Amino acid sequence: MTTTDTSPSLLSAQVTVRYPGKAPVLRGVSLEITRGEVVGLVGQSGSGKSTLAMAILGLLGRQRAIVEGNIVFEGADLLAMRERELRSLRGRSLSLVLQSPLASLNPALQIRTQLKEAWRAHSDGAATSGACDRAIQSALKSVSLPSGEDDNNEDFLRKHAHQLSVGQAQRVLIAMAIMHRPALLIADEATSALDVITQSEILELFARLNRESGMSILYISHDLPSVAGICQRIAILHEGQIVECGPTEQIFTAPEHPYTRRLMEALPQLPTRRELPIAKAQAATSD
Repeated sequence: MTTTDTSPSLLSAQVTVRYPGKAPVLRGVSLEITRGEVVGLVGQSGSGKSTLAMAILGLLGRQRAIVEGNIVFEGADLLAMRERELRSLRGRSLSLVLQSPLASLNPALQIRTQLKEAWRAHSDGAATSGACDRAIQSALKSVSLPSGEDDNNEDFLRKHAHQLSVGQAQRVLIAMAIMHRPALLIADEATSALDVITQSEILELFARLNRESGMSILYISHDLPSVAGICQRIAILHEGQIVECGPTEQIFTAPEHPYTRRLMEALPQLPTRRELPIAKAQAATSD
């Protein structure tokens, strides 16, 4: 489905999600993402973060979820679309990166095969193999993986998932998600399985993709420091409702809702040198 919408709002959602016989998982959640914006969605486990992501992508139907309200993306209501129309958007205009890269990749297939299948799954029938190769090279280059411009490209593409580091596997997933240059990338706990250094590299990658391509990102995480490092606005989700939403600096320095204040108070504080065990031991020895 094509649209001619040129408004600054890329996505606007007002949505409730419930399952038969159970209390709602999301209760009138209101969220807006403008074009080129990185928005953080923060909440503890079970607050409904992933449910909102799946609702945006139209992937809750198989779980017998009842989704009410509207999710307007590029001028069209996703909840009013048929599955065939949603499939034409997923992977092209809307993409998803999950948190377990090694589990998300097929262990039996080479990386080259998986990249090609990901590209073909969201391309029209007239697309050529040359276009596929160019898209793969461009995506790999965007995520700083061997892209055909160096000698390591063929060796890398022949590898299987178990031969990659976790950071490389996550970059492959991101490459798959951005091959069609989506307007909105949803990153659902995409750095939670990574070590601190690799996490920092992936966050910088997201920031660069946003900066260079204008791609909007919904960054879902319970890790407040990583959210602070990449997001321009933050929405706080608590018990199925967004209780506060505002610029990152305001959320961190002047939170208004009691739950947001509790989150900020729970942030770990780096110890001063006098508090470190080695410093205490030295002080005790000198005494």
